[in-house]
Amino acid sequence: MIDLLRKRRSIRKFTSEIIPAESITALTEAALRSPSSKGSKPWEFILVDDPLLLTQLSEVKKSGSAFLKEAPLAIVVCADSTRSDVWIEDCSIAAIIIQLEAESLGLGSCWIQVRNRMYSDGKTSEARIQELLGMTEHIKVLSIIAIGYPAESKPSVPYENLLNERIKKNRWV
Repeated sequence: MIDLLRKRRSIRKFTSEIIPAESITALTEAALRSPSSKGSKPWEFILVDDPLLLTQLSEVKKSGSAFLKEAPLAIVVCADSTRSDVWIEDCSIAAIIIQLEAESLGLGSCWIQVRNRMYSDGKTSEARIQELLGMTEHIKVLSIIAIGYPAESKPSVPYENLLNERIKKNRWV
């Protein structure tokens, strides 16, 4: 696991290579095996590979999502907010598990924040996604994970550059 964490970087440039069905199955299985509070499993996942939808989803934020139109796959991470009061935490866990599985399959990924972001004046990114994907209002969107074969290479962060001063033992000071 530590090797995956060392290698994993946010990838925003992808090749046009199609992701094999068995890799998509592995990604969805990883998502569905994600832990959740009290086993409530509030998360839902929408896989998007339609180029028009990917382009539309790449425009749901003022910045930080344009690269999605070049990804062969997006996974919209959302939840039935009536099932759990900690759906945000549960979806966050699922999202990183999806990203780690992508890394293990030789795929690159990048988290696109949706919750609390704006599409335009008066309309949230979440509302735009709900509209595009035909979702009901109680299904809340946390993020979109862009996935594909990397068309860029990023070096691992050296151990010496980690924020070790943020690790405390037993007490804050």
